Amino acid sequence: MFDIIIIGAGPAGLTSAIYGLRAGKKVLVLEGKAYGGQIINAEMVENYPGMPKISGVELATNMYNQVKDLGGEVKFEKVVKITDGKIKSVKTDEGTYQAKAVIIATGAENRKLGIEREKELTGKGVSYCATCDGHFYKGKDVVVVGGGNTALQDALYLSNLVNKVCIVHRRDEFRGDYANVAALKKRKNVELVLKANVIELKGEPKLEEVVVKDDSGEIKNIPASGIFMAVGYVPQNEAFSDVVKLDEAGYIQTEDGVHTSASGIYVAGDARAKELKQLTTAVSDGSIAADTAVKEMK
Repeated sequence: MFDIIIIGAGPAGLTSAIYGLRAGKKVLVLEGKAYGGQIINAEMVENYPGMPKISGVELATNMYNQVKDLGGEVKFEKVVKITDGKIKSVKTDEGTYQAKAVIIATGAENRKLGIEREKELTGKGVSYCATCDGHFYKGKDVVVVGGGNTALQDALYLSNLVNKVCIVHRRDEFRGDYANVAALKKRKNVELVLKANVIELKGEPKLEEVVVKDDSGEIKNIPASGIFMAVGYVPQNEAFSDVVKLDEAGYIQTEDGVHTSASGIYVAGDARAKELKQLTTAVSDGSIAADTAVKEMK
């Protein structure tokens, strides 16, 4: 029997565990894959306050070890179901655990293009976070893939850092706000490649060229040191749809950023709908969720 079960060992989940443990609670963290979440894919983190430069793996490992040093229990088991009640029951692929409170911190995965070498080149030119990694491409040429506001805002952000930004979008019009599109069209170092899809990534050992194919079948090779995928996120909340309310995109609904529709079940990090998905917002969510759970625990 635990006081708090945390589902997910990314920055939000590990921060929740640290705050729960420091409040004297018995905490279990359940993670279906590896600790660290998306941050482990970051070759270098330079926007975390107080740590001007640290690798994503090192930062995640520090968080994980801090949980262990505080006496937290971490099990690498995939959660398949939550049963609500005064005492919550959390079923995994290996066992069942009980707790007074549950914090869902499963995050959201970046949607992948699904092309060859995408995974291989992640961290070697392939990125899913312009604000995290844009700094590494100062003065270089990059590609942004996508047509929504995230892609447009990424391109605007990068255009202030890099030599050239090429935006590749599979439609002939962008889905993002007109203001963002208008702002991009004014940038002299921004090129729009519409009605086209990325079909190949070239370079060894790092990305050197992005190959695209337009609707007419024409192939274009774009020199690029980096490619930023901005084609959306996939929340990992399917297993909880029968116990907490999800929005139409699959994110957990919450009016205040922490309480779900089920009493005693909380949410932290990218598992909930939010505007800014960053390391700092994840750890903020995690601390608030744990603090709230401890205060409301009976």
